[in-house]
Amino acid sequence: MVFQHTLSLSTRGRGTHDLTRAVQDVVRDSGIRTGLCHVFVQHTSASLMLCENADPAVRGDLERFMARLAPDGDPLFQHDDEGPDDMPAQAHRAHWRRSDPAGGRRQLPARHLAGRVSGGASHPRPYPFGDRDGA
Repeated sequence: MVFQHTLSLSTRGRGTHDLTRAVQDVVRDSGIRTGLCHVFVQHTSASLMLCENADPAVRGDLERFMARLAPDGDPLFQHDDEGPDDMPAQAHRAHWRRSDPAGGRRQLPARHLAGRVSGGASHPRPYPFGDRDGA
């Protein structure tokens, strides 16, 4: 059985956003109880990571790490057609893709997502990482 659904997410700019509930709802509504859930972020300046939820500081630490890795307005970057956060966002995405070739997509067990997330707060949850301030 194959089921496909497109989620739209509005964000308030840069940062991580918890998709767990929305993904769980789609999997539950699909009727699929065992299989894989493929999550794909279509935006070129956003990444998708799996991260624990036990301590919100983990997400904040990752956001600060990415800001330090490629800061907005860094004179190293020539490409700034869409603003000072344009090339840093591309660098963030490239970093995620280099360290994890899945970059903007993840596969999660559907049986795990069909109900409530089990395994406690430290269980990996899907978070898109928006790399642009205004996008």
